Amino acid sequence: MDLSVVIPVFNERENIIPLCEGLVTVLAGLGCSFEVIFVDDGSTDGTEAVLGEAVERWNGIRAIRFRRNFGQSPALQAGFDHAQGKVIVTMDGDLQNDPTDIPRLLERLEEGYDIVSGFRSQRKEGVIRRLPSAIANWLLRKATGVPLHDTGCTLKAYRKEVIESVRLYGEQHRFIPVLASQFGAKITEIPVKHWQRRAGKSKYGLSRTHRVFLDILMLKFLLSYGTRPLQVFGVFGLGSFLLGIVINIYLTIKKIQGHPLAERPLLLLGILLVILGVQFVSMGLLAEMLVRTYHETSRRPTYWVERILRSKHEDA
Repeated sequence: MDLSVVIPVFNERENIIPLCEGLVTVLAGLGCSFEVIFVDDGSTDGTEAVLGEAVERWNGIRAIRFRRNFGQSPALQAGFDHAQGKVIVTMDGDLQNDPTDIPRLLERLEEGYDIVSGFRSQRKEGVIRRLPSAIANWLLRKATGVPLHDTGCTLKAYRKEVIESVRLYGEQHRFIPVLASQFGAKITEIPVKHWQRRAGKSKYGLSRTHRVFLDILMLKFLLSYGTRPLQVFGVFGLGSFLLGIVINIYLTIKKIQGHPLAERPLLLLGILLVILGVQFVSMGLLAEMLVRTYHETSRRPTYWVERILRSKHEDA
C-alpha cells in the first residue's frame, strides 16, 4: 500500500459522504494504491451507519469503531496501528480540510522531508479561537525549537517509519511533529485551505486552552530531559541541599558563639532546604530507574537510523 489516509470522526454523520466523494476523486488521480481509514470515536448520531454505507460504496475505504468516546489521540493512534501505507496522511472529518491539498503535501514529502504539516493561514474562525491558538503555537516554537505555525492543523503527511517511532497518549495528537523531532525527523509546513464547517458542531473550545499550555510544559521536559531526568531533579536537589547545609553551618557557628537559634526562621529554612534536596535527588534516581526499565522492557530505541553507508567492496 502506497498511501493511507487516517480520519478520526465523532458525530460527523452529515459530512462523511461528501468527504468520501472528494477524497476518492483526489486519491484516484494520484496513480497509487491507497486506503482511507475512518476511526469512529464512539459517535452517537448515526455516523457508524453512514460509514458502513461508505465502506460498501467505495473500494479502499475502511472504518474502525470505538466502543465509546476515547478522544482524538487514541483515534489517530488506532488509525496508525491499522494503516498499511508507506505514507500516512491525517485530516479532520468535518470538511474544513480540503482533500485537494493532499497532492501538495505528498510533493513536499518527496523532497526529502519526513513530516509535512498543513498551515491554516486563512482560518475560518473567530478571533476568540485564533488568538489562544496563536499564543500556544508561539510558546511551542520557543519551547521546542520546532518551527511550526499551526500545530493544531490535523492535515499532515508522515512517512510511516516516523509514525512508528511515536506513541500517542493523553491529548498529544497536535504535537506529533514535536515528538518526532526528538528522533531527528525533517519537518516542514505548507499553507493549506481551511473552510467553514458546513454541518455538525465543533468539538473544540476554549476549555482546552489550559490543557494545551500544560502539555507544552510537559513536552519541553520530555524533549530536554525525557531520557535523563536525574539531570533536572538532581540540579534542584543538589542546589537545595548545599544551600541548606551552608545555612545550617552558619547557624551552628552562631550557636557556638552564644547566639540563640530558637526564634530564628533561618533555622527552619535550612532544615527545609536539606529535606527538599534529598527528596529531589531521590525523585531523580527513581525517575532514572523507571526510564531505564521502560526502555529495556519495551525495547524502544533512543535513536533513529536514517541510513547506513557501506563500502561497495563489503559485499564482495
